[in-house]
Amino acid sequence: MPQNKLPLYAIVELLMRLTGINAQIGNYKNHAERGDLVIVKTTNGTIQLSKSLVLSQFNKPEEIDKRDLESIASRFRRKFSKAKI
Repeated sequence: MPQNKLPLYAIVELLMRLTGINAQIGNYKNHAERGDLVIVKTTNGTIQLSKSLVLSQFNKPEEIDKRDLESIASRFRRKFSKAKI
């Protein structure tokens, strides 16, 4: 894995785990890296992940605590839909 490139499938796997906790999160659309954060856009909104969490999912997913996932899932931000006029 290149030094500055996060594995996409680890991000998607995290989203699947998080969606199991909060079904409103939705499916992966894209992501952007901002410093130590990964801003993930989903079909329903956005969620912020730390790069270290993504790397943990890549290297040792079994070591990610369910409470940590619950905390992250609770910070999901739903996108606002445009009102139809």
